[in-house]
Amino acid sequence: MDERTGLPVVTMIGAGQLARMTHQAAVALGQSLRVLAAGPDEPAALVAPDVLLGDHRDLDALRKAGAGAEAITFDHEHVPGEHLRALVEEGHTVHPGPDALLHAQDKLVMRTRLAELGEPVPPFAAVSGPEDVLTFAADHGWPVVLKAVRGGYDGRGVWVLDDAEQARSTVDELLAAGTPLMVEQRVALRRELAALLARSPFGQAAVWPIVETVQEQGICTEVLAPAPGLDPERAEEAGELALRVAAALGVVGLLAVELFETEEGLLVNELAMRPHNSGHWTIEGSVTSQFEQHLRAVLDYPLGATSTTAPVTVMANVLGGDPTPAMRTDERLHHTYARFPDARVHLYGKAERPGRKIGHVTVRGDDLDEVRTRARLAADHLSTGVWSDGWTAHE
Repeated sequence: MDERTGLPVVTMIGAGQLARMTHQAAVALGQSLRVLAAGPDEPAALVAPDVLLGDHRDLDALRKAGAGAEAITFDHEHVPGEHLRALVEEGHTVHPGPDALLHAQDKLVMRTRLAELGEPVPPFAAVSGPEDVLTFAADHGWPVVLKAVRGGYDGRGVWVLDDAEQARSTVDELLAAGTPLMVEQRVALRRELAALLARSPFGQAAVWPIVETVQEQGICTEVLAPAPGLDPERAEEAGELALRVAAALGVVGLLAVELFETEEGLLVNELAMRPHNSGHWTIEGSVTSQFEQHLRAVLDYPLGATSTTAPVTVMANVLGGDPTPAMRTDERLHHTYARFPDARVHLYGKAERPGRKIGHVTVRGDDLDEVRTRARLAADHLSTGVWSDGWTAHE
């Protein structure tokens, strides 16, 4: 409890952009968000007043961050499970709990559990050596997808293997480096979707509309909400799947279920149990943002409405570009607002490097093509300082 306000404190482990945007939601709710940051220059540490510096792998740092908090939650999944169990045993409230979070930390555990539940997943197998991949490929065909069981994101920790020679060399190298591995079938997909929901400790749940996520080189570049052209029955199926998974795993807080849409139906790709890139559109595009909803869920407040505020919302990620862009960040922001005054820009306070997510832009409207074009142009300009369609302020 915050002695100054009498309101509960939520501790978020990690101080990246997800914690930064959760802090903004906490302010609107009159709440206090405490963050455990690895350094003072992390995105949330730059804006939140209640910051503790420490390592998420240090149990004592976790204890200090959680002292007096109503709940402990996360902006990443990398906290050791044994530390979380120790916190629970000591009386801390941790959402999501360690048994649930394990399924977002370990892809093999997740795949195995979902298969046991009868949920749709691609064929997969554990890998202890190259022969495991060769045996799997003999059954399912080349190419196959090799994945790091832990720690991969934004295209990292994923390798597409085309043949036996490549499999042997890649698997031997990764295992020698201590990377636990699994292999799965490369899926022929129409597109990628995401189902996002929040669930409270006593099982209240709220699902947002299903969205399409657009990936380039393993990085999400756009989110289209709601997913265009998605059959209503398929959308309902995706939401029901997410609700079943959340209940079966005991998730409290947000759950993002990344999905492959194929000719045959839906397959679960990944799980995340925290605010997620596929839900950034909800800040402006939904009555309740994912960040506010996550706080409501972990505090066991009644959940907010997840209806949309516009027929179409597009979120475009701003990716770091040239280290010496055509103009300064504030100039890029000025020109973006001059051309698109209705665009909503969120910059994360992160140092730029090529391909790094440094912010996002949200645009709402009625026509998908128009809204998508405006969002993409704004995001690209914020990244490079150049209008990709050649527009100038004098036109």
